[in-house]
Amino acid sequence: MTVLKGANLGLMFLLELGVLAAAASWGFTLDANPIVRIIAGVGAPAVFIAVWALFAAGGGTNARYPLTGPWRGLLEIAWFGGAAVLIGLAFAALAGIVFFALWAINGALRLLWHQT
Repeated sequence: MTVLKGANLGLMFLLELGVLAAAASWGFTLDANPIVRIIAGVGAPAVFIAVWALFAAGGGTNARYPLTGPWRGLLEIAWFGGAAVLIGLAFAALAGIVFFALWAINGALRLLWHQT
């Protein structure tokens, strides 16, 4: 069971990286001039990083203003849901849905196994 719990935490880390990749991909693939794409490609992940660092980093232990309980859940829904939307916009809607489904399964297992 510890292997599965470790794998679930590893998946959480990969999903977090996926959020940043989704934000960057969306920004760099905008139908706009190159300057706007560069600003969006760098700025969008920076916004996601700032939000995560302020409210959720390190499971809340490293966050400046750690959120817990339902507030943490709402933050995760917005953070990973936002990434799912950006994946859908940059690539395909199905890819965004799969990303969000992976997060939902990961989140349910983290709750079940007290990994929050």
